[in-house]
Amino acid sequence: MSITYTWAVTGLKTKTEGPYQDAVVQTYWKKTGVDEDGNVGEFFGATPFSTANMPPDQQFVPLEQLTEEAVLDWIKAVVVGGYEEHVNLQIQKDIDSKKNPIKDATLPWIPKPEPQPEPEPEPAPPVPPAP
Repeated sequence: MSITYTWAVTGLKTKTEGPYQDAVVQTYWKKTGVDEDGNVGEFFGATPFSTANMPPDQQFVPLEQLTEEAVLDWIKAVVVGGYEEHVNLQIQKDIDSKKNPIKDATLPWIPKPEPQPEPEPEPAPPVPPAP
């Protein structure tokens, strides 16, 4: 069964690193999968970053100029290979658990309590006649 995925950034943390003010040092994200029947599964992740690890050919982008697309590109560059397979598997498990949920079961060896009859309501007291 085919799953369609979407990504979203759900949060950022920043700090001053060297000459860079408000450098993104932590991202929070969500990857959502929807199967052909409309069942939804989600995975929430967190990916750290540092300007010290910024590729030499990449320029620092000030926080106020960042787009969600740019931050998602950073995240997707890290969530690859086995990590991405793990994320997608967790989304599939989330979808499967909604399609076939695990339910609490009664213990068949314990007798069920007998239903108790509902008590009959007491009649309302008579209303005295008006003077």
